[in-house]
Amino acid sequence: MSYVPLSGLSLRDIEYVVAVDDLRNFSRAAERCGVSQAGLSEQVRKLEQLLDVTLFERSRRHVAPTPDGERLLALGREVLAAARNLLEVARAQTGPMEGALRLGVIPTLGPYYIPGVLPRLREHYPALSLRLRESMTDTLVRALRNNELDVALMALPAPSEALESAPIFEEAFLAVFPNTHELAQKPELSLSQLGRPDLLLLEDGHCLRDQALSICPTVPREGEQRLATSLEMLWYMIGAGEGFSLIPQLALRNRADFEDLITVRTLPEAEARRTIGLTWRASDPRAPVFREFAAYLRSITPEHCHARN
Repeated sequence: MSYVPLSGLSLRDIEYVVAVDDLRNFSRAAERCGVSQAGLSEQVRKLEQLLDVTLFERSRRHVAPTPDGERLLALGREVLAAARNLLEVARAQTGPMEGALRLGVIPTLGPYYIPGVLPRLREHYPALSLRLRESMTDTLVRALRNNELDVALMALPAPSEALESAPIFEEAFLAVFPNTHELAQKPELSLSQLGRPDLLLLEDGHCLRDQALSICPTVPREGEQRLATSLEMLWYMIGAGEGFSLIPQLALRNRADFEDLITVRTLPEAEARRTIGLTWRASDPRAPVFREFAAYLRSITPEHCHARN
């Protein structure tokens, strides 16, 4: 085999082809990498020439790795992971809570939790620069495993053995009804009363949907479920009188505009709650620092939530 100098191979080029493989689209891959589509396509072509391999089968509507491409892309991911690990080890020796921290957060938490903690994080970690990303749990888990995120705030337990987590706080679910709903004025309310056809849920992919399904003893059949695309839309559907739902405690903040439309009821059962925690790759050498970070977040647990050790 002839010698091929490594000077022709760059980590950036590997990032480009991995992005194309992830997104199966050159335009979206270029957007994620912050380059023009023409520039990304040219670098992918040059890498294929260097490797003497066609990495992708291309057509106007279809991009997919070739069999050789699949094998090399798997190695490319390992190279990127090793390079990022090198940087992480270096950062762990020189102030790991300084510089950029890529933090993911689930959509049913981010808008209601992050605004309250950002000022305190800026004060406590003045050299830290957060890079926030909001996505559903499965997407955050994938991003963590691919080393595209450092840590993520999500409901526990994290759905992967490759991840490690530290609990931060426990958040109750409250039942939210239209004012005219027959359950809104019941003297006592229990989970057994909530398995009704008018229970509103979030679309598949939201962890809040799975939590509601696990809490309620019976739920509408899949074809009969009424679904919301977001927690905000769920509020609007309840206010419009379409049905009721379970809403996490923090999302009840600043809802004065709904006061004449809804009734909020607490639930006595202990299982009507979720645990929010900080999650990272189990292999990350910064794990002790992330545990300290979680401990600080635990120390500033929001009002009406309960810190969890």
